[in-house]
Amino acid sequence: MARNKDKRGKNKKTAGAPPGTLVFTGERKAEKARILYTKYNEVDIAHREISKKEIPDPEDNHVNWYDIHGLHNVELIEGIGQKFGIHPLVLEDILDVNQRPKFEEYSDGLYLIIRMLRFNEVALEVETEQISIYVKEGIVLSFQENTESTFSAVIDRLLAGRGKIRQRGADYLAYALMDVTVDNYYTILDKVEDVTEKTEERILNSPDSKIKSQIHNLKLQMLLLRKSVSPLREAINRFSDTDSPILKESSQVFIRDLYDHTIQVMDMVETYRDILNGLYDLYLSEISFKMNSVMQVLTIISTIFIPLTFLAGIYGMNFDHIPELHYRYSYPILWAVMITIAGILVVYFKRKNWI
Repeated sequence: MARNKDKRGKNKKTAGAPPGTLVFTGERKAEKARILYTKYNEVDIAHREISKKEIPDPEDNHVNWYDIHGLHNVELIEGIGQKFGIHPLVLEDILDVNQRPKFEEYSDGLYLIIRMLRFNEVALEVETEQISIYVKEGIVLSFQENTESTFSAVIDRLLAGRGKIRQRGADYLAYALMDVTVDNYYTILDKVEDVTEKTEERILNSPDSKIKSQIHNLKLQMLLLRKSVSPLREAINRFSDTDSPILKESSQVFIRDLYDHTIQVMDMVETYRDILNGLYDLYLSEISFKMNSVMQVLTIISTIFIPLTFLAGIYGMNFDHIPELHYRYSYPILWAVMITIAGILVVYFKRKNWI
């Protein structure tokens, strides 16, 4: 998370800039911007990559989806905004990739910000990407930083004609894009669960200092996930309650179902945060138990040798008139007494289940 903060800090917007100033605040993740254009209805569909200089006009009786990859090209985003009549404040939010998920309603369009998350299983970190979706009547524009297709599953459904997506409008396509994003949260949580189970096994078998930092890191990732899901729940709720004619009544039931999914994801995130807190307590308990075991062994050894050391100290004094000093069997008798004392203590500790 610290690394992400450093990256964001290098791309802060200019202080005092007027509202609507277009400044890309993210990290350039693509060599060049790409635009994927998909138009479809119940009868036909076309999907292709189009030139940034020749963006086709939307066709009537079709849903027109413009999927823009790479936000570093500010001129391209500004041109798209002018072509489709997107409010300058929306364009500003699209380029400011540090926004929280939200929903805003405009006179001729609906604007949503969501966050696509990926789990890096090597670094055990959640990688986040802002995705903006602008919906107009018959038009959906999606903006993302990476060049890889985040919505390949939706494209496959469109091309295969599976489900109801080809029979519905732009509002349902916007729902489908959000649904894919929320479904991906379940995948991340499954991976976190696997890492958590492995961490628990390591704690029970051989806890070390690395586990402590790993648990702390996972707790930070859960916090990042929570910050992405919690505002998204509110945004989807506002989306489902909008009176805009762009959102059809037939799509509202699906969006309400998506809202239920975000609540479920939020509950799972809270559950895993509690589990990670429990793992940290378990780690401390195991460390404490091992330390106590070591101290117990050392205490037992010390307890056995304290009386032996006492006897050795008594007969190691340099007095001339120690009664047993010149007795013939003093040495073996002393050994016998010392061994007897040690044996009695060992038997006593075993009966107490201390060793």
